Amino acid sequence: MDSQCVSILPRVCGVLLVSGGSLPDDTSLEKLLDWFTTMAQTGASLLEVCPCLVDFVSKVAFNYASGSSILSFTLKLTGLICASEDGFKVLKECSVLKLVFNPHHWQEVGFWEDPCLRIGWIQGLKMILQHSEALSFFAQADLIEPLLQLQTDSSLFVASAANQTLAQVLLLCQSLSSVGHNGSKNRDLEHNSVSLETTQNYSGIITKISEYLNKSVVLKEISQLPGSQQILRLLVMLLGRVGPPLRDTLLLAVMNSLEELVTTSCSQLTVPLMDVILAATSGLRDDFVPKQRLIRLSWVMLNMKKPADVMQAAAAVLRSDQSDPALSAHSARVLLLPLDIVTGVTLLDENSTEEELRILITEQLKRKSCISIICVCLSNIPQITLMASDHLPCPQRLIVTAVLLLLRLCCVESSSSSTGCVEVVRFITGNSKVQKCALEALLVLSKSPGVKMVLVDVFKVLTEYLNSPSSDPSVLQKSYQAVIKWVGVCPDLSCITDKLREGFIQAVRKRACDTRWEARDSTVEFLGHLVGAPSCRSFTEQETDPSDVLLGGRSFTVPLLKEALQDPESYVRASSISALAQTLTPSWQKGTALTQEEEDIVTRLQEVLFQDSEGFARRAAVKYFIAWLSACSSPSSCWLLMQSVPTVLSQGVVDLDWEVKLHTLELAELLLDRVFLNPSPSCPYAMTSDQAHRFPIAGQQSDLLSSLKDLVDRGVVLALLCGVVDCDRPVALKACQLLLKLRDVVCPVMGNTVFCQLAGPSVMQQVRKIQAMGKDTCVVSEAYREADKEGICASVDPECVSVCEVLKLLDLDEKLSILTQSSDHIYNSPLSLLQDILTAAAASSHPGRDSRLELVMDCY
Repeated sequence: MDSQCVSILPRVCGVLLVSGGSLPDDTSLEKLLDWFTTMAQTGASLLEVCPCLVDFVSKVAFNYASGSSILSFTLKLTGLICASEDGFKVLKECSVLKLVFNPHHWQEVGFWEDPCLRIGWIQGLKMILQHSEALSFFAQADLIEPLLQLQTDSSLFVASAANQTLAQVLLLCQSLSSVGHNGSKNRDLEHNSVSLETTQNYSGIITKISEYLNKSVVLKEISQLPGSQQILRLLVMLLGRVGPPLRDTLLLAVMNSLEELVTTSCSQLTVPLMDVILAATSGLRDDFVPKQRLIRLSWVMLNMKKPADVMQAAAAVLRSDQSDPALSAHSARVLLLPLDIVTGVTLLDENSTEEELRILITEQLKRKSCISIICVCLSNIPQITLMASDHLPCPQRLIVTAVLLLLRLCCVESSSSSTGCVEVVRFITGNSKVQKCALEALLVLSKSPGVKMVLVDVFKVLTEYLNSPSSDPSVLQKSYQAVIKWVGVCPDLSCITDKLREGFIQAVRKRACDTRWEARDSTVEFLGHLVGAPSCRSFTEQETDPSDVLLGGRSFTVPLLKEALQDPESYVRASSISALAQTLTPSWQKGTALTQEEEDIVTRLQEVLFQDSEGFARRAAVKYFIAWLSACSSPSSCWLLMQSVPTVLSQGVVDLDWEVKLHTLELAELLLDRVFLNPSPSCPYAMTSDQAHRFPIAGQQSDLLSSLKDLVDRGVVLALLCGVVDCDRPVALKACQLLLKLRDVVCPVMGNTVFCQLAGPSVMQQVRKIQAMGKDTCVVSEAYREADKEGICASVDPECVSVCEVLKLLDLDEKLSILTQSSDHIYNSPLSLLQDILTAAAASSHPGRDSRLELVMDCY
């Protein structure tokens, strides 16, 4: 710890003791506690390093005028000190510990009602509970009673903290019980008398916790409902964290209460109750009696008289790792029952589900609440498809058929009718929530066996949705996703008819001109994603791209995307640029000659970089050139690409959007890697994993010189020099890393033979500043004189420097070290925090202080 911090800390403690003392900001105490916590985690003794803390804690405990925030901070600090056995003994001998953690003391002085103090008490107690001495103190002071009372506190923050602390108590009891006789973890357990006392302590604590849980689980009246929900959530957490035999003890204690609670049939408790049952069942032996009782409870939950509750219970079973096959199969039948009833598609045998439940769900589907039941059914289809085929109530292909029929019933323009529950149609028609759930289910069902038989029906339904004027933009997006998914898993699209293709083209063209920008955006995104789908067989039985089968290929897609470059919404412009890059990538990879249309696109993208007011489109434009350069096996053969790169680099690196600048540097990195960092026999100076660089032989040094000149001519070096002095740290960091790569390759083997202009006034200022510090007072002039002697430069430009010299002059290693530090590394320090607290206290006590003036503090 810094000696200056040690000297200041007593004064800070004195300031905190003063009632109403000002603090720099509301989080100063938390920051101070974080600092102490960090010290403790490094193994340092807080009391040895900061002996003034004992006096501070003692005075606060008796100073009833201290604010609740100071009191809460002190309780947490006391817990942190007592987390070590040495600190625990010191504060116990000072008689401070018992007073600080005595709830009655805080009730008497009127602070216990403040949630801030209760939080401090709970969190301080949790910090203490790290060793057997702390457990003994906890038991002897009977702190389990107030902790249990706080489990259902009116403040959710207090109740949650109390739940966590109760779990910590049980975990400590479990830990001590496992080592209570060998002393391997706690040196005081080596004595049998202490071990016996410890055993008695945790046994008594566990008994009280078990009795409390058993009593609290039961719902006596509806006003206790929030408390019961909180206790059930607590049980789920405890059963998930503690292990046997403690887990079994808790389970046996609450089993009767759980069985009683199930009989209440309270809908609000269905989900948390199922969570408890499934958390308790997980990991239990099949022959363990409580497991059999829990499985029976699950069956009871699945046979309740309220359809919504039964559906929730069945969904909980499928989401869990339930090992009972019969229970899982029954849950799947329950969840598919609404789909069976609504569509009339026979998914279940007549005898597979209780007729009473079918009647109840049918009646429920005739009301508006049918929406939630249908959505629960659809959202659990992914879990149903994961089941073994012999446990499924029907083939997955039938489920696909039912979902498709449901989608038709939901579509306003559809003329389909249902042989099932016709009353439900008026509620689900045009309902976007049901439509999205059904489309998500269709996405998952694309992997089902035998779906090729329904492929035409799938595309017909999706085309209907894409053409429907009433389709919500989010529904359109899901429809596009479904098309991509089904195309990807069904490589044979020979069943796509001309009529279906025409309907699909019409839908895409219409949505590209939709008045809602979200619909236009989803459409151009879809066109890009479709290109990435795997090849398929068309009606000609030849391998082709899905885009060709469904839309006629680039002749349809590219003009549409090119038109979207003029869209008034920036998101759409950005998506169209990305889609164009995806669409043109295959031709770039083949080295196909550019068409006039593609050349026009490049011109438009350069205009976007210079003129577009939104950063989204400009980012996409730079990434277009990144994709183009990455896809070209021989970029130098594409004159338009190499002609465009300097323009993109020079404009992108000075953009106002930091992400545009960062993407520009990624483009520069691609060019750099192609020249220097591509390990191949033709690149003798390539960087390898076991060396920073390889020295080229004399005959190859001319190639290196030519490559470096090419990078300068392309604007790569200029962009990196501009980026390294950028005000945005990610940009400067990226540029610095790339310049270091460049320096390590070229500087060891090259002299002052390649020159470039400094990247504007920023780099010039930095170079001049370094020169003024005496690091190198004549780098520019000397470099040019040397170059002039060799006849390299015809005239002297004062802003033109040797690449190697400027790479050395910028001190990139030091700059990298600074850039890799966090932005607040100077002010984010304990010393700064302590000084802020003292300064704030002095300012608040100054008699002539203007209350309108704000004290500006360091950002921590």
